[in-house]
Amino acid sequence: MNNFSPTLFTRVMLGVAVVLSAFPLYWMLVIASRTNADAIAVPPPFLPGGNLGDNIVEVLNNEDAKFLLGLTNSFIVSSVVTVSVVIISTLAGFAFANLSFKGRNLLLVLVLLTMAVPLQQMGVVPLYRLMVSLEWTGTLKAVILPYLLNGFGVFLMTQYTRQAVPMELVEAARVDGAATLRIWWNVVLPAVRPGMAVLGINTFMLMWNDFMWPLIVLTPDNPTVQIAITSLNARFSTNYTLIFAGTALSIIPLIAVFIAFGRQIVGGLMEGAVKA
Repeated sequence: MNNFSPTLFTRVMLGVAVVLSAFPLYWMLVIASRTNADAIAVPPPFLPGGNLGDNIVEVLNNEDAKFLLGLTNSFIVSSVVTVSVVIISTLAGFAFANLSFKGRNLLLVLVLLTMAVPLQQMGVVPLYRLMVSLEWTGTLKAVILPYLLNGFGVFLMTQYTRQAVPMELVEAARVDGAATLRIWWNVVLPAVRPGMAVLGINTFMLMWNDFMWPLIVLTPDNPTVQIAITSLNARFSTNYTLIFAGTALSIIPLIAVFIAFGRQIVGGLMEGAVKA
């Protein structure tokens, strides 16, 4: 027991966590680079094969899946919703954290109550009827509209702004003659950049992986990427290699977004450490 090292134990546990986290991605690449017969073989293969390029070409040329259109639609939907949620949540967070107005606490409670309502389970029928009445079914507007505002985003940015932006800083900006929007742009935004990056990553991933609502309101001719992946199945059998190859292609934008926003998180934390 005297030779026990907390540092060694931590490293071992981190190593195990990395292996467990990375193995599904590795397995996805293994199956994506094999034939369908290899995918269902017992024992299964554990090394990548040489069919990855052919499988990717077959995914992109699949007329039923419309995979490239699905990638484009998912990128449009995820980007628009992410920008909207981040901007609105940052504005609302600044208002709830640093501005004084009547009913502020009541409005914040109402925002928190919206998080208790499962939108896709309880609101799917009225939302669908609304989209039908607006004649938006089959269009990306029907996927985008219900997610432009996020109660969790407002709550997250409110709490983050309270910690990152002291009231003294806001009052000093007002003394200098800055208007409210200018304070938000020049004082609040630079301070809450890490929180915005976290919210942006979370929102983009949620929208990119959303399946149920696009499946309801979109048509097979205008899918998102998750619907396109399910369309890669053969009519009477499951083609695992095409599904895994499509999945491998679909995570590339997520990795790019994570890298881009991750740099913002690290940069903002470093700036905060230097100021501290």
